[in-house]
Amino acid sequence: MSRAPSFDVIFAVMSAASVGDSEARVSVPDDAPHEDIPTRFAVALNLLLDDLAFRAAELDAAHKVTQMELERMVANRTRQLATVNQELEAFSYSVAHDLRAPLRAIDGFSQALQEDCAAELSADGQSYLRHVRESAQQMAQLIDDLLELSRVTRRELRRERVDLTALAQTIIDGLRRAHPERQVEVVIQDGLEAEGDRNLLSVVLDNLLGNAWKFTGKRTAARIELGCREEDGRGVHYVSDNGAGFDFRYVDKLFGVFQRLHSAHEFEGTGIGLATVQRIVRRHGGRVWAEGALDRGATFYFTLQGRNLDD
Repeated sequence: MSRAPSFDVIFAVMSAASVGDSEARVSVPDDAPHEDIPTRFAVALNLLLDDLAFRAAELDAAHKVTQMELERMVANRTRQLATVNQELEAFSYSVAHDLRAPLRAIDGFSQALQEDCAAELSADGQSYLRHVRESAQQMAQLIDDLLELSRVTRRELRRERVDLTALAQTIIDGLRRAHPERQVEVVIQDGLEAEGDRNLLSVVLDNLLGNAWKFTGKRTAARIELGCREEDGRGVHYVSDNGAGFDFRYVDKLFGVFQRLHSAHEFEGTGIGLATVQRIVRRHGGRVWAEGALDRGATFYFTLQGRNLDD
């Protein structure tokens, strides 16, 4: 007759099971004295460990089924959201596009009335007409910006090496031609390059540099800088200025559509440009953020990973 398992062996199995060894069992010979306490304890322990292993297997199987079901639900929900977003984008694009024609008619006929019938209008009438034209032109600009916002989401991303220094210089040259009366110190770092869509990155720089130019409009010694610095092994591009800045408490609103931290009377704009910048940067796998303070200028940072995260 074989000897009954010792308590040392039993305790060793219990210790192994307690740290996750699901295969740990006490070896009990068939001819062990079953009336002995160690043998009876070992058999009971093995039965308990078998039951725990069975229940663990059941729980694991149930967890896998639940996980698969959650993954299926998430995938379905993601597809539904993508479809809804596409439909909303298409609807917004269609509505904005269709609004252009009646707005052109309002502006055109208002201009004709202003030019041909000015003598027949009172001073108040002429003032009202100017307000009509200004409102129609503001709405037209808003529609153009909405269409641009829609296009940057729908447009296919084409990646290539982009000379950001050259792009920025072209944008600044255009701003100088449009505002020859302004004296602005502009510093553009040499050799700035990135991997991305040239047209979309041009929109990013056009918005950021255009904003810097606009918000330094009341500075006699305006300064704008475009550069890049390394943080955690990656390039961080930035556009800084010494203009009007913004209240940092509302920094989270900067990149929302139609969000403006300055009134239209102070600085013109539709509140869509920075939302467009954010969408483009996100499509490139990067992020955009800002720092600033009221009347102390602002700095906008963005990173580019050179890959499309649309999926």
